[in-house]
Amino acid sequence: MQLKLAETRHILQRTPATLTAMVGGIPEPWLKCTEGAGTWSAYDVVGHLIHGELTDWIPRTRMILQHGESKAFEPFDRIAMFRDDQSRPVSALLDQFAFLREENIAVLDSFKLTSDDLARRGTHPELGPVSLGQLLSTWAVHDMTHVSQIARVTAKQYLHEVGPWTQYLSILKS
Repeated sequence: MQLKLAETRHILQRTPATLTAMVGGIPEPWLKCTEGAGTWSAYDVVGHLIHGELTDWIPRTRMILQHGESKAFEPFDRIAMFRDDQSRPVSALLDQFAFLREENIAVLDSFKLTSDDLARRGTHPELGPVSLGQLLSTWAVHDMTHVSQIARVTAKQYLHEVGPWTQYLSILKS
């Protein structure tokens, strides 16, 4: 499916509410559970998404629009959230994420991007040349990946408790 900016924007705009519905107010053990050492909890994912709003999607969009391929993106620190205050309530993280996402969508709208703009290219430090359309598509899919991750991590907390129904619950097999 070809990128349609209005549809991408639609997905991006709904992620904060989706996350709030999924993890806002859930008990702490569910919020902080992981799939084991080196994996992320729902709390960690929200922190990661905040870091992306601050340092990834819009800054990279600006780089493409201003510099094209002549200047590579700053590398994205995928684990920066672990250096942030881990005692903040998830409600504060969700509010911050919603605020930043709203701001970033307004910035995205202000660019008034055309199909020619979406074809413009930048340089990813690991992947090489990428288009603005690919970056924006990735932003939306990145959201969906982490929504899915939160669902999987929390569902697996009842891996053994569901008993024989495990065979019908594909989320427990991934």
